[in-house]
Amino acid sequence: MGVNQALAVDKISDGVVKIGVLTDLSGLYSDLSGSGSVLAAQMAIDDFKAQAKPNFKIEMISADHQNKGDIAANISREWFDTKNVDVIVDLVTTSTALAVMKVAKEKNKITLVSGAASTRITNEDCTDTNVHWAYDTYALATGTGRAVVKQGGNTWFFITADYAFGQSLEADTAKVVIASGGKVLGSVRHPFPGTDFSSFLLKAQASGAKVIGLANAGTDTTNSIKQAVEFGITPKQTLAGLLLFITDIHSLGLKTAQNMYLTTGFYWNYNDETRAWSKRFFEKHGSMPTMVHAGVYSSVMHYLNAVKAAGTDDTSTVMKKMKETPVNDFFAHNGRIREDGRMVHDMYLVQVKTPAESTKPWDYYNVRQVIPGDQAYQPLSESRCPLVKK
Repeated sequence: MGVNQALAVDKISDGVVKIGVLTDLSGLYSDLSGSGSVLAAQMAIDDFKAQAKPNFKIEMISADHQNKGDIAANISREWFDTKNVDVIVDLVTTSTALAVMKVAKEKNKITLVSGAASTRITNEDCTDTNVHWAYDTYALATGTGRAVVKQGGNTWFFITADYAFGQSLEADTAKVVIASGGKVLGSVRHPFPGTDFSSFLLKAQASGAKVIGLANAGTDTTNSIKQAVEFGITPKQTLAGLLLFITDIHSLGLKTAQNMYLTTGFYWNYNDETRAWSKRFFEKHGSMPTMVHAGVYSSVMHYLNAVKAAGTDDTSTVMKKMKETPVNDFFAHNGRIREDGRMVHDMYLVQVKTPAESTKPWDYYNVRQVIPGDQAYQPLSESRCPLVKK
């Protein structure tokens, strides 16, 4: 090792960059994040080592936060205090993301959120040590809400998961519906997680709304859709899954999910770059990646490149480097990290194919519109983040 290399390693605390993947390994979000996110982070580490040939060690640990904020906070505190973790990634579920972001800010460590969706993450709860990477409820509402109203779905009733994420998704979508000329006839909130949605679906049915907006995610959403089909609610009323992942469509099957609109930050079959990475992921995981999995890879790779470019794992120095460097990979082209911590990149409005349109396994989407990042995400001028200068 040369003198310059030795000096560079000396600037890496304890000689190791340690990445923590804190995710849902056992609950309702484990398909869309979970072990796939652990794999995606490991792929990023392996690719970075092969491409950048860093002169510092990289280690990874993972844990199940069980979608509970107190458990997530305790694990993150232990990781920062005793395991020398430098950055925590994934963080599906808004309650866990907000809890860990708070601990990370206190410990001056970085969080990279790809799993959780609430716009609170880059508004009133923003921190200068966090980046919200893959998507948020504003982008979901902008894409799906506007498209469905445009298709004639101008009266809505919401079935909403009763916690920060669901409430944020309902509020953001309601604004878009009203701004697009539609009306909101009412809403009902279900416990998180839920299993029996019959009473909530019957209230939605009784509302007479053309569209039932599902402001929930994971198995809450897929169970809502399955039960709505069983009750004959569709096709008399249209279901709008406001947060659907490709793993949800796979679980539902095209016969049930066909023609639904959804908004996503990533689709494996979009271009040669996305197909190439997704093929590698599929060979190891057995299912195609969600936007959370792709986002975890992208965020870890961008972080590691910033560490190498900065020559240190010091939090403020690395974050400065991350923010001044565009994100260019298979997930995002010319993505950029704003002062509120929002990583701005293009989103995709897609429509689920019919069984007859699908030509191969996991060929599920027609991309109807590319939504430019500056239109998909909340303008900085509307930000409630204290870090944003007015």
